[in-house]
Amino acid sequence: MTAEKDPSAITVEQTKDETEERAIARVALSPSLQSALTLKEYSKSFDNLDLMSFVEELRHQVDETLDGDLGRAEAMLTTQAHTLDAIFGNLARRAIRAEYLSSFDTYLKLGLRAQSQCRATWESLAAIKNPMGRAYVGQANFAHNQQINNQAEPSRTPENKKSPNELMEKTDGEWLDRGTPREAVGVDPELETVDEKHRAKNKRRKG
Repeated sequence: MTAEKDPSAITVEQTKDETEERAIARVALSPSLQSALTLKEYSKSFDNLDLMSFVEELRHQVDETLDGDLGRAEAMLTTQAHTLDAIFGNLARRAIRAEYLSSFDTYLKLGLRAQSQCRATWESLAAIKNPMGRAYVGQANFAHNQQINNQAEPSRTPENKKSPNELMEKTDGEWLDRGTPREAVGVDPELETVDEKHRAKNKRRKG
């Protein structure tokens, strides 16, 4: 009689280039396996379902996402948003029926948290349906091209081809003559105050 297969058994397929320990580690770290273990833990109705069947289906869903098919993601987000909305409604009704203020506060806070997650889920779905990355890249390319065009245009301001030092030079490269140096004139130490008889006769009127 054939032994009944354990639905929780994990199958490890070893490749030619890896050891048995490496193969076990690879499978243990597989996102699909980790997700399958969590799904079986939360979905008690599927206790008898083979664990590796979960893994294979999850791998199939991953392959579709990698190929660009996001239909499953959109469906999941839509159903999750409705579920979160139902949680919000349930907690809001329980809050209004609460007899104590502490219970009212707890139910309402949890309900508003579910409502916030519902809104975030719809925003994620909208981002998938209308990605902003393409528009951003287009604007960046337009700005880049505009910058290149601006740099290619010649400047309308007339250029001064000579520096200030060059303008002060002769064409033969010699400096312009600044004049013959003159001898410094000192102060005459014998200069005396003008005598009264040599002073100007006109005096400034007072008042």
